Amino acid sequence: MGEHAKIFPGFWPYGDQVILGCIHKVGLGRFKGLVSTTAFLFLFSFVLIAALFNWMQIPIIQGSPLAHMSFTTRSTKKHHERVEFPFNCSVAALQGKKCPNKYPSVFEPDESSTETCSDYFRWIHQDLQQWKTSGITEDMIERGKASAHFRLVIVGGNVYVEKYTRPYQTRDVFTKWGILQLLRLYPGKVPDLDLLFYSGDETKIMRSDYQGPNSTLAPPLFHYCGSEENLDIVFPDWTFWGCRAEVNIMPWEDMLRAIKKGRKRTKWEQREPYAFWKGNPHVAKNRLDLMKCNLSDQYDWNVRLYYKNWSKVVDEGFNNSKLEDQCTYRYKIYIEGSTWSVSKKYILACDSMTLMIKPRYFDFFSRSMVPMQHYWPIRRQDKCRDLKFAVEWGNNHTQQAQDIGKAGSKFIEEILTMRNVYDYMFHLLNEYSKLLKYKPTVPSKARRICVESTACKQKGVWKEFLFQSLVKSPSNKPPCELPPPYEPQAIQASMDKIDNIDKQVENWGNVYWNKLNDTNQ
Repeated sequence: MGEHAKIFPGFWPYGDQVILGCIHKVGLGRFKGLVSTTAFLFLFSFVLIAALFNWMQIPIIQGSPLAHMSFTTRSTKKHHERVEFPFNCSVAALQGKKCPNKYPSVFEPDESSTETCSDYFRWIHQDLQQWKTSGITEDMIERGKASAHFRLVIVGGNVYVEKYTRPYQTRDVFTKWGILQLLRLYPGKVPDLDLLFYSGDETKIMRSDYQGPNSTLAPPLFHYCGSEENLDIVFPDWTFWGCRAEVNIMPWEDMLRAIKKGRKRTKWEQREPYAFWKGNPHVAKNRLDLMKCNLSDQYDWNVRLYYKNWSKVVDEGFNNSKLEDQCTYRYKIYIEGSTWSVSKKYILACDSMTLMIKPRYFDFFSRSMVPMQHYWPIRRQDKCRDLKFAVEWGNNHTQQAQDIGKAGSKFIEEILTMRNVYDYMFHLLNEYSKLLKYKPTVPSKARRICVESTACKQKGVWKEFLFQSLVKSPSNKPPCELPPPYEPQAIQASMDKIDNIDKQVENWGNVYWNKLNDTNQ
């Protein structure tokens, strides 16, 4: 009533003073008759105006008195009520059913898509190139089972899983959960398909094994990372939905919000003027080599490295391991583990300048990143000297260093929205399904999974993270439009550009060290 009482005192179409004036002039008895006549005329006018608006298809403006009356208007724009998916663990248990059968199966967006997907979506075509000519056969799937943790089949909008070996921690749980959310976001849009998934670190399908006559035999295997040497199909990793529940890192949207809030606590100029890294060095030789760059009695490489013992972190209740509290250094180091590392997006989100030790592996989004625009490149072979020079350069070119850090954060924030993650998954699975040479059927040993069967049995932080990343209703718009593949010459030009920038930075470093050596002689 508040807003309308201000605009229309007493809910009358006239002001209080006008009404009081009428009472004074005509007297109370005649005023009663006037009120009855006025009320009738007023109500009749409202009905007439409403009918006119309906006939003319004029939208009712929110905030006007007409907006609060119940009219049925005809509109040329299709509109659907925002329907939330039912989700009730207790009801599912009482009914003895793990997966309800009444999920929305038709996707009816309010608007058509005119938005083209981000440029990195083009890599979908490249990752599936191996099977463009031969297609994907059931025999390929059978031969790929030995490399997979599980097989996932979608038939009629339902998801079925056949398990082979036990994966590390809960990676498979959150990966499958992500696919279930995709089906909830775009009900009825994801086609029938049959795929194999590996949720470990190392890559599996080597490109060298499928050359010449064997090129049509490569099994398609979905994985979290790829490289130039393998054929693994790159898919978003599990951390977007349950970012390592075992170590208390939240799903991506929540974690990004926390990091954005945390990075505001310390302005870039007030941050420690060193390069920071914290992690487990024992998973890779490259990381052990990095530890040699740490501060010592003999030398300061402008680097501050900290060993993270996850067992100790868990015992301490994660008090000193929060990612949102680690945006206190001007420079942050990204280094791969046994293959790629999920830490990349968290490091880039801090708006510190990322010092990226040259990676051998890529995830689904990072192939569109450019050195000296989104990060500073560091060589694997001479990392200590390169790190010291990068920090010296940044501390003497503070504005440029800040610009690189902010550009990296902006890249992550804009291209790694969950909408983009789901759209990437949708287009990858859709293009993959087009290559199947057979009609997918449910394997005899597979069982159906759904959000209820996945989430209701979980406890503690695992269940909390699943619910945090739950898609509650279908999207009101369709996926973005997939751009065409890169031309081969465009891919080569991009690789050449990155190499040239890396060499330029390397030359700057050589000049720096030559001058420093001359000064010390």
